[in-house]
Parts: sequence; C-alpha cells; structure tokens
Amino acid sequence: MDGKRTALVTGGAAGIGAEIVRSLIADGFHVVSIDRHAPETGSPDRTDILCDLIDPEATARAAAEVAARFSVTHFVHNAGTIRANLIESTSAADLAALSQLHLGAAITLAQAILPAMKAAGSGRIVLMSSRAVLGAATRTVYSATKAGVIGLVRTWTLELARHGITVNALAPGPIGGTDMFHDVMPKGDPRIAALAASIPMKRLGTPADVANAARFFLSDASGFITGQTLYVCGGVSVGQAAF
Repeated sequence: MDGKRTALVTGGAAGIGAEIVRSLIADGFHVVSIDRHAPETGSPDRTDILCDLIDPEATARAAAEVAARFSVTHFVHNAGTIRANLIESTSAADLAALSQLHLGAAITLAQAILPAMKAAGSGRIVLMSSRAVLGAATRTVYSATKAGVIGLVRTWTLELARHGITVNALAPGPIGGTDMFHDVMPKGDPRIAALAASIPMKRLGTPADVANAARFFLSDASGFITGQTLYVCGGVSVGQAAF
C-alpha cells in the first residue's frame, strides 16, 4: 500500500458512497469499499469487498477480513436504504433489516477496526444519518434507524475521544442523482422539480455536496470536532420540503 492511509467506506459502489471513495483516493488514501455490488470501474487504490450488510453473518465475515488485511484509521458508514411505507404497511421485517444495515453493521465494523485506530492513537468515524430524522412521511423505519445513528455518534464520542478518535454524523437530504432518491422519485417525475423549488437553496443536493462534508470530518483539520451532526440539506432542516 506504499504507506498510504486506509479508509473503509460502506456503500462505495455508487451514489454518495462512490463520490466519497473518489474524493478519498484523490486525497491519497487506499479505500476499502464494502457494497452489495461491484463498482462500474476499479482502481489500484481501492479494494472492493462484496457483502450484503443486511446479513449479520456476512457482515461479520467482511469485518474480520478487513481487520485481518488492513489497518483502518478512517471509517465512513454510508450504506443505506429507505423502504418507504406508511405506518399501516410498515413491517417488523423492514425494521429488522434497516436496524441491521444502519446500526448493526456500523457496530460490527467499528468493533473490527477500532483496535488499529486505538493503536494509532487517532481515527475518524463518520456515520450517515439523514434529514429524515426530523420527520418525513413514509419513513417510519428509515427515520427511526437514522435517528439511532445519531445516538451511536454521541455515545461513541464519549468512549473514543481519549483515544484521539472523532465520531460525527452527516444528515443529507434530498440528494438527487442517487439510486436511493430515484427509488422514491423516478427520473422524470414532475415532483422532483417541485421538491427542488421547496428547498431554501432552490436545488437538490449532489453526491459531491455530501462527499465534501465527509472530507472535512475525515481531515486532520477536524480534530477538535466530535459528537456532531451536520445537515447537508440546502436548508431543509430549518425549512420544509415535500420529500
């Protein structure tokens, strides 16, 4: 690895995760990406591990592989999905799946890589939450589990600060051009323009907007910032958007 720092990114094959991977490689990292799918293009500066993080046993195997092969000091848990449903149609299976993906996988992977971070006396952890934690129709299990992410961040901050490890959350939304967004609003849907108009900044966010925020939290310059949640949402967290 030629002395490069190593970052672990989940959901790094597409969308926001792919942009985070790209920015980290540009900053000189070797990136380990865990995703259900292979990326469209590979790179000598990335290692791709195929894994469905909704599966706890597969997640544990992937975590053990990462810990055995790499000394990770930067971790972004970006993988996520929505499973939009009104409360009447929300299922216990959806709750279990998103709890594992958004919370359980974060815990399993963090447990695997923390020994290397503690040995290095420094580290950066960024967990992906969502603006939806403030409330969004059809987001019962998504909002609940993404709110749980903020609980992880605040708790891990208190446990890990003495080891030089910072832990922060990003809360994006709405971010266009991603599979997650278009699963809810298909391309060409007239609601997209209406949504953009309802955002104080009058546009949808982009994967680069979120990657830029992640890049700061992952940088050496953010060493005294921990336990925080940063909304990357064009002002929707203090306004209103029909998403």
